Amino acid sequence: MTETQKKQDVTDRIWDFFCSLKLTIILLLLLSVTSIIGTVIPQNASASEYIRRYGQSNYELFVKLQFTDMYGSTWFVALLGLFCVNLICCSIKHFPRTWKFFREPVKVPTSATLSNSKNKLEISSKDSMDEVVERVQNSLKNDFAKTVRTDADGKTYLFAQKGIYSRLGAYMTHISIIVILIGAIIGNVFGFKAYVNIPEGGSVTHVTSRDGSQRIPLDFEVRCDNFDVEFYPDTRRPMLYASDLVILKDGVETYKKRITVNDPLFYEGIIFYQSSYGPAGDATITFNATDNQSGETLEFSAPLRNRVQLADGYSVIVTDFTDNDRNFGPAMRLHVITPEGTHQNPVVVWQNFPEFDVRRGGQYSFAMLGFNQPYFTGLQVAKDPGVNVVWAGCIMLIIGPFIAFFMSHKRIWVCIENNGKAIKVQVVGNAHRNQAGFALAFDDLMQKVEAAVNNESPTKEG
Repeated sequence: MTETQKKQDVTDRIWDFFCSLKLTIILLLLLSVTSIIGTVIPQNASASEYIRRYGQSNYELFVKLQFTDMYGSTWFVALLGLFCVNLICCSIKHFPRTWKFFREPVKVPTSATLSNSKNKLEISSKDSMDEVVERVQNSLKNDFAKTVRTDADGKTYLFAQKGIYSRLGAYMTHISIIVILIGAIIGNVFGFKAYVNIPEGGSVTHVTSRDGSQRIPLDFEVRCDNFDVEFYPDTRRPMLYASDLVILKDGVETYKKRITVNDPLFYEGIIFYQSSYGPAGDATITFNATDNQSGETLEFSAPLRNRVQLADGYSVIVTDFTDNDRNFGPAMRLHVITPEGTHQNPVVVWQNFPEFDVRRGGQYSFAMLGFNQPYFTGLQVAKDPGVNVVWAGCIMLIIGPFIAFFMSHKRIWVCIENNGKAIKVQVVGNAHRNQAGFALAFDDLMQKVEAAVNNESPTKEG
């Protein structure tokens, strides 16, 4: 074997490898298994979350195997790339045969085609050759497709076809998968998934990647003007929470939106999802302090652990607060400080039961009036520049299989000849898919062709 033949042999083996169905099946299995792993193991979570769930050693193993960001890992992208190459090579290998139907359609049937076809019709006519040809042409044109005429060997051949583009359905499906994979790769390489916490009245110009490893700058500023949360009755389970967000570009407000869990904000290709919330700093407590001797009542508003000065040298500090104390409602714990600086025993005051503290006695009694708890809004932030590419691929993925499985390439051949006694007409047809359905359609069409040859009106059975 010469050197050239050896190189050719190696090239053929490589080409056959990338075109093989076995490679396709193996790649699909690997992608399925890795997708299961990516579903079971949370992606792009914080290191503390992985360590809490799986332990330090497993976390380190996951990082080495790139399981914490599997869909952006080198080996997963390599699998997608190899799958794309496999689809492209398979399409290239089989496309020339398909393209031949477009470039070189078989317009003249062979004798084997005329005699062996399952779908055929043979009739004779006493009319002239030209009249029969014209009638058959018009019948096929009206009920099937326009014909192409070929005269050869003293015979006239007619050829008509429809649905030829259905042969491209499989290739559109291949291309759609490649487009989807390209879109996913674009999203992984050039996009990001992050989070950010914004306190009410605050703003940010950066977000943090989900694993907390990097800060990602934004080209604009996001401000949270207000956060609202509603709870189910007699519980602290949130029923609804929403954020009023404002986008500022160069200090100018350009967009406003109130977002909820299922209604995110879209701006410049970045999506802000409402995902969580929490207290942002200490609550401000509003309460009354009544001097039990003089009967004078004063109202105060103070943050937790801030000392509030009362009359006669007394002062008070609210040291703790809860918005629901054992289902009794909001409550605060405070310490009264005497003029000598002595801290009296802590006192618990419930907003819904203001009379309780009056019974305690002492220099002062207290009644909780309300509280203002500032919150932060927790936002999931995502940018995926490949999403439109993925959507285009999904649309193609719907159209491609529909064309491939629900449409077929149908062809009709007609041979018309003068055998000396009459004009003989032979009609055959086939379809590359759904043979049973084509057979029914062919029988219906042949009734019309036969009626046209005999210059009669077609009849309908049943």
